[in-house]
Amino acid sequence: MFKSIKKVSLNAEQSTILINMLKFVLFITLAYFPFFLHLNTLPIRIWDESRLAINAYEMFKNGNFLVTTFDNLPEMWNTKPPLLIWLQVGMFKLFGVNEVALRLPSAIAGFLTTGVIMLFSIKYIKSYWFGLIVSLVLITSYGYVNDHVTRTGDYDSLLIFFVVSYTLVFLVYVETQQTKYLHWFFVGLTLAILTKSVQGLIFLPALFIYVLTQKKLLKLNYKWIAINGAISITVIAAYYLTREHYNPGFLTAVWENELGGRYTVAQEGNRGDFMMYYNLIVRFHYNDWYWLVPCGLVVGLVNKDVKIKKTTLYVTLLAVTYWLIISSSETKCGWYEAPLFPYLAFLCGIIIYTVFVYIKEQLNTSKLVTYNVLPYVFLFVVFITPYEKIIQKTYAPVEYSWDVEFYKLSYFLKNAVKHERSVANQYLCYDGYMAHLKWYINLLNDDKQPISFKDFHGLVVGDKIITSQKHVQDYIEQNYITQQISNDNNIKTYMINGVVTK
Repeated sequence: MFKSIKKVSLNAEQSTILINMLKFVLFITLAYFPFFLHLNTLPIRIWDESRLAINAYEMFKNGNFLVTTFDNLPEMWNTKPPLLIWLQVGMFKLFGVNEVALRLPSAIAGFLTTGVIMLFSIKYIKSYWFGLIVSLVLITSYGYVNDHVTRTGDYDSLLIFFVVSYTLVFLVYVETQQTKYLHWFFVGLTLAILTKSVQGLIFLPALFIYVLTQKKLLKLNYKWIAINGAISITVIAAYYLTREHYNPGFLTAVWENELGGRYTVAQEGNRGDFMMYYNLIVRFHYNDWYWLVPCGLVVGLVNKDVKIKKTTLYVTLLAVTYWLIISSSETKCGWYEAPLFPYLAFLCGIIIYTVFVYIKEQLNTSKLVTYNVLPYVFLFVVFITPYEKIIQKTYAPVEYSWDVEFYKLSYFLKNAVKHERSVANQYLCYDGYMAHLKWYINLLNDDKQPISFKDFHGLVVGDKIITSQKHVQDYIEQNYITQQISNDNNIKTYMINGVVTK
């Protein structure tokens, strides 16, 4: 009745393939969730994300892929190149106009950054586990899997991907002298500049210092550096000059917004002392890992593995140089430190990897155990709590206490987009910068729920008004005869029945 069951055995090659597949699945699984879970839970954030959201929405609507616009006028405040906006528009075409599509390029860039780290580790360090450890440190860093980086539609995650790519490939080029890596370095550098302009260049001084200290200056291939450099400059100049042609005054705006102005004078009240970024790292953005940085630095510099020693010196130069540059700038924003996180992850990862290898090698030579699982138990213990915290943060995102009041109107409109309430044929009265609300107004109008902004100083009889700001509500109640229709968490809807005569 029963068929005989043959014992299935794998040869060495098949076993290696199977193990590599399992490693690949492990890496993909661990990296996926922090970046992609519930990207649409929080509403569009004010300032940069909302500005980019409107830029991308209007480009999607008007088809002008060269001159970005805001309120259908040429954008002269956000003067960064449009590479990220192009990607967001592409996502709109694939998945519709929504928060997930807007944020997918940032999430994908974060995911790909860990992929570049893993590729570097396998090809150069010759260790899958080193790459996994460094990637896990990075994806469990609070400031990296966070608003304005991998979780929102801002420039920084894409910038970090290109910067990490070109800096790591440059190290491989310097150490191997293979010209193909020099080509990839310039590709990454060019794309970094097309993502966030001059900030893509900030790591170049560290590359020069490394080449100088390693006495590799004369070994560089200057012929291909010149050729690739000329191509890179041509591509970048072509964009800026073409944009200036169709949008006169653009280059002047770039100078004022991105170059000397921001570094020497604090823009838009974004100030801070020299130690601001250090304090953010220690207290908030890297508080689970920062204490391992000096340990990794010391262990890496005395490591017997020459490649780990060189990598340690290299990422330290990158981190220190970048930190000094941004700390010396007069304009300071918390997310400016985000490009530091991958290099700090390398330093933290070095000490964890060293302990992992030590446990593995010591027990592998011991006759006390048949299967040495202790190194993997060690990694589980090290990462389980930070990983659990980051999953909780992404699975159930919540507003900071200071943002709850500010974003309540965004949630109100977001629910209207989901047809959980009706706002059709009403006006929104809001005092101040409102790009984060304009995003939802555009979506509601596209959904045939007509709604628009209106100045609360010029209301007329019959207007149906939505407002959340107390000083606006007070003005309306004092200057108009109103009927309050609803009050949802102090978001009030009024019918204007008359004007108070004074």
